[in-house]
Amino acid sequence: MSEEKKIIIDEDWKSQVEAEKEAAAQSPPATDPTPAPAAESAPEPPAAAGGEPPGANDIDPPMPPASIGMLISSLATEAMISMGHFPHPLTGDATPRRNQAKYLIDTLDVLKQKTAGNLTDDESKAIEDVLHQLRMAFVTNPAPPQTPAE
Repeated sequence: MSEEKKIIIDEDWKSQVEAEKEAAAQSPPATDPTPAPAAESAPEPPAAAGGEPPGANDIDPPMPPASIGMLISSLATEAMISMGHFPHPLTGDATPRRNQAKYLIDTLDVLKQKTAGNLTDDESKAIEDVLHQLRMAFVTNPAPPQTPAE
């Protein structure tokens, strides 16, 4: 039910902005010879969530809070893409890049080593589990045959 209210509120906001644009386009310019202060002459558009203008989220969407879990997840996802398990989000290419995958797995291992003693039990278990899963995926995904250089 709360989602419906958000949609209705969002649609009301959009229709209000459109009505204001139409009214501004149809009204004649002010005949007052004294220029209005900048804040009054061009009202700011209503800010979206996060204080950004509407539509800004289309180009630069909001990010989740930074955390060790998100960092682990991001590196693991990149490693899976590098192993060819997922297509690259921009190119759609699912070509394995084993050197890149190994680098990302090694990076996660360095992160585990450098944060030892500073992680919660859940975070330590998460990084161990992810490293194990990535290493197993790496060794079960054979390297493509190498063609001899001529």
